[in-house]
Amino acid sequence: MEHTCAEHTSGDHPADLVAALALARSPEPPGPDTPAGPAARAWPGPPLPIPGAAVGEIDLDAVLRLSLAAPDGSGRLRPAPSAGALHPVDAELAVGTDCSLPPGRYGYDPLRHRVHRLGRPPGGTPAGMTTRLSVTARRTVSHYGHRAWPLLLLDTGHAAAALLLAARALGCGEPEVRLDGLAENPLATVRIPPPGGTPPPRDTPTPAELRARRSDPPPLTGAPPPGALRAVLAAAARAGGGELRWCAAVGPPDPGLVEPAADGTEVRRYAAGEARPTLAAWAAGQAWIAGAGAVLLAHGCPADADAPHIRRTHLRAGFAVHLAQLAALRHGLAARPVGSWQQADLGAALGGAPGRDWIVHALALGTRHADEENTT
Repeated sequence: MEHTCAEHTSGDHPADLVAALALARSPEPPGPDTPAGPAARAWPGPPLPIPGAAVGEIDLDAVLRLSLAAPDGSGRLRPAPSAGALHPVDAELAVGTDCSLPPGRYGYDPLRHRVHRLGRPPGGTPAGMTTRLSVTARRTVSHYGHRAWPLLLLDTGHAAAALLLAARALGCGEPEVRLDGLAENPLATVRIPPPGGTPPPRDTPTPAELRARRSDPPPLTGAPPPGALRAVLAAAARAGGGELRWCAAVGPPDPGLVEPAADGTEVRRYAAGEARPTLAAWAAGQAWIAGAGAVLLAHGCPADADAPHIRRTHLRAGFAVHLAQLAALRHGLAARPVGSWQQADLGAALGGAPGRDWIVHALALGTRHADEENTT
């Protein structure tokens, strides 16, 4: 029996997220592509430029350029990765005082890098900017069909992480990120306070590092050095908030699965055997994954998880993989997020109870990029 995503979706919210995830994890292929619609939400009102910031204000122009803005008119290339480069995540801004925009509620157009004023700020809006992230599901459904909802949540987590990193890179106050999965709309919020207060973390990125982010095209070959792999695993585990387990599939000379040790300073092997060909089959048949240098895996979210649990784990997985991707870049690795997983019951494959430990998200890693492979 052929299913459509419409059976599990009402507008931009799934009618039954538990059923939608079960179908997305099944081997059933999606149907033919449908129209994706506009590449950005059509906000009401005239488009407004984002002015420069005065001393002590959040530079919203720079924050949004480093996190959500498309650098060209196609809209496919943006700072936060997205399944199929479809970019379903929409951003509504609640702007308080100490920002380069007057206080108010705004819709953000990432294609034109403009805002549309929607009204006064909500009551109690704090200083700084609070971004409410929601999705236009049609964009992702157009290509992925019934596999769309996990990808929509992962993309939202990536967008939240991009806002966090941009705020840190520009010296804003430490962002407050909500990824609790309790609400359907917005799916996530990121509050960026004005500069001052808590010092930035020691691993704060530079704007140049954020501009250099990219999802490398496959193949991604070459085993990451142990120290680099350990750093990427540690970055993911720190950002994961305890919602998921993290491991990496590695190849010869000693193939298997490794995971962070309890203290985060080392990795330990907990399963032997070559896992990458199986991962390639589970990841929508992407054969190149079998030759990846390593594959970072976020796993958990059992089959009986309720809707808030599903939202929370997928949002957190996208958020953590985004930060892990930055760690990979800092260690000179090629990296590419992998979001679509079918029949990927990792726990059952390792001899555990079925349905308890599914792959949620992944980051393929290598030491050589596709363009380097093509010249050797």
